[in-house]
Amino acid sequence: MLHFSEDYPSKPPKCKFPPGFFHPNVYPSGTVCLSILNEDSGWRPAITVKQILVGIQDLLDTPNPADPAQTDGYQLYMQDKEEYKKRVRQQAKMYPALL
Repeated sequence: MLHFSEDYPSKPPKCKFPPGFFHPNVYPSGTVCLSILNEDSGWRPAITVKQILVGIQDLLDTPNPADPAQTDGYQLYMQDKEEYKKRVRQQAKMYPALL
């Protein structure tokens, strides 16, 4: 989910997955931990929605272990990549593609 406040583009949109979403860079609340969405560091009003979506897609494909947001996802990603990939595939089945 992308939520754009009245302060957009001065402030970044809030990007969330469902609570409990399994990924090293997604907080247990579902909030995405991505530098370009951080209004105190990486956000710039010139960042487009496309750039945000591409950034999230890249993060899903290639987690950033230098900026973990949840313990379970981070530890499994660092310790057992095959089991991590298995868990990601299981989760993907919970969210079928919208066509």
